[in-house]
Amino acid sequence: MLEYFGFILAIAVVALIASAIHILREYERGVVFMLGRFWKVKGPGLVIIIPVIQQMVRVDLRTIVMDVPSQDVISRDNVSVKVNAVVYFRVLDPERAIIQVENFYDATSQLAQTTLRSVLGKHELDEMLAERDKLNEDIQSILDAHTDAWGIKVANVEIKHVDIDESMIRAIARQAEAERQRRAKVIHAEGEFQAAEQLRQAAETLVKQPQSMQLRYMQTLIDIGQDKNSTIVFPLPLDFIQPLLAKMEDSKDKNSK
Repeated sequence: MLEYFGFILAIAVVALIASAIHILREYERGVVFMLGRFWKVKGPGLVIIIPVIQQMVRVDLRTIVMDVPSQDVISRDNVSVKVNAVVYFRVLDPERAIIQVENFYDATSQLAQTTLRSVLGKHELDEMLAERDKLNEDIQSILDAHTDAWGIKVANVEIKHVDIDESMIRAIARQAEAERQRRAKVIHAEGEFQAAEQLRQAAETLVKQPQSMQLRYMQTLIDIGQDKNSTIVFPLPLDFIQPLLAKMEDSKDKNSK
């Protein structure tokens, strides 16, 4: 009987010693409480805890990747979408992460969900699709400000998907097509305006220099004459005929004399 009691006592002592010895990895810290009151943060390495009198809570200091579940969001232009995101955060102060909030992971998750709905609800659908970087920064700054009291640093927030129903996708496609047609018409109108302006400037130049008109006329005749299979009838400008008529009259006058 005495041997059996001694064996039980030895097992209890070994178990007590084993429960007192803790080994914390490089990325872990232990928040130690003594008789229910915070004592200190220990680790990494070998940590000895007095059983019953002291308790230790492990805290992981590595960056945590948290997936934010899909949220139903009503945009400012009354479009219903589903949005999900991912949040990257880490614990900077293990003491506050354990003491200031019951469960810092769940608290950060719930805060991320409400912040995602709140921020995106202030923007229109086009902004959600085109300005994700700005929205990510806004959400990250709000989360970081709220979680600072818990000893948590939110490093980054990324919106992953913005899901839209089929009817809205078709409406967006029609809007995009109308926008492309509008831009094409604007570009065509600008081209017509520039061409008209160039023609106006050319006409002013030709008016100031009549010789230029004659040269242009001759160039046009040369271009037309390159096609040998066509018969072209064109009027001869009076500017060309008048000098010839004047010479003919002068020659007649000389012969009559």
